[in-house]
Amino acid sequence: MSTLRQLRNFWILWVTTIILACLSNAVAQQSYTVTDLGDLNNGNLGCAMGVNDRGWTEIMYGTQDPEQTGPLVNGRAGINVEGLKIELGTLGGKNSWTNYNGINERGEAVGLAETSVPDPNGEDVCEFGTHLTCRPFLWKNGHMRALPTLGGNNGQASGINKSGQIAGYAENGIVDSTCPPNTTNNRIDLPVLWEKGKAQPLPTVGSDPDGVAWGINNQGQAVGYSGTCIAANHAVLWENGTAIPLPDLGVPGASQGIAINDQGQIVGQVYSADGTTAYGALWQNQGQNYTITSLNTLPGDFYSFAEGINNQGQVVGSTQLENGDWSHAFIYQNSVMTDLNTLFPASSNLYATMANSINESGQISGMATVLSGPNAGKVHAFLATPVNQSIGTSVSEVARTHPKITLPANVGKQILRRSGLGQFGR
Repeated sequence: MSTLRQLRNFWILWVTTIILACLSNAVAQQSYTVTDLGDLNNGNLGCAMGVNDRGWTEIMYGTQDPEQTGPLVNGRAGINVEGLKIELGTLGGKNSWTNYNGINERGEAVGLAETSVPDPNGEDVCEFGTHLTCRPFLWKNGHMRALPTLGGNNGQASGINKSGQIAGYAENGIVDSTCPPNTTNNRIDLPVLWEKGKAQPLPTVGSDPDGVAWGINNQGQAVGYSGTCIAANHAVLWENGTAIPLPDLGVPGASQGIAINDQGQIVGQVYSADGTTAYGALWQNQGQNYTITSLNTLPGDFYSFAEGINNQGQVVGSTQLENGDWSHAFIYQNSVMTDLNTLFPASSNLYATMANSINESGQISGMATVLSGPNAGKVHAFLATPVNQSIGTSVSEVARTHPKITLPANVGKQILRRSGLGQFGR
């Protein structure tokens, strides 16, 4: 055999081996080991809303009444660092909570917390029924401090990037004329970018009085929505202080951006083209314009909501039943939506109903129902880590009957403010 033919055959064999290895890895990585992040202070609810590239998670922990039929009786923001649970505290009140994308690589965390001061206008922005002032916070070096508002009493922080820029919203103190009569939280909310402790208001679209910024990337681009007291009219990208409306499917409402990666890909939610439901959305920059892809939903579910995206373009999110109950956590990649429960081993004993964030290693944080054992029926936070191995029997094969997911009423209001379907309970 000639030297040239030997080299050619070696080259073909080598390339084939590489391709097969890549395909094998792609398939093998469609499985996860799952860490149950549990609860806090003997509570019965945990939901991991953010995960940084170290695998540290920011979690909203809570306690419902013993029968799990009433509202959440307390809530606390926390961080889980490789099994170490760190309670973030409050700003003098009883409760604290988190939104999406709220922890960065330095372990700085943001969210919302009650003070000890009753809201003078009777608002209840933290949604715990206490009617205490609710302030955006930054937790850094073991200490929580309040972030400034825009002249009003309340606000919430959501996302934080590597340099410490924070996205969220704050009241300006003015009564919102678009709120229906007897609305509890009836002040104008404006999107905000906090930098070095100062609050910079971001513009809304057209005549919209309200807006919220949910996510921010490491370039300082923020995403959220612009709208009214009760509707998210436009999903928005804020860049260099300018509000850029993102395309929808032809029906206004329920449009909002939740997360943005460093390539400028954005995920969130939009109304379906026929206006009957709401789907997860992926926006991608094509030259000077953004295009939108509807992610639809999983079989048997009615709504979907895209909540996290990493720099590889992997998207995670959640689906819901027609009655609004959380149903399945999903991952969307290579144009395919997959139920995470088909990728979790049965030994995890967790049925995933929400996936909220994904880091650069592909680790996913979210919320799941415990299937059996002493914690059966509780809602726990989880962290899923991709592995190159077969999982055997999956959770979806074991739990053929969908577990009932019932969240406390005030938690539902808080989450529905994020996933809203156009209507926000204020």
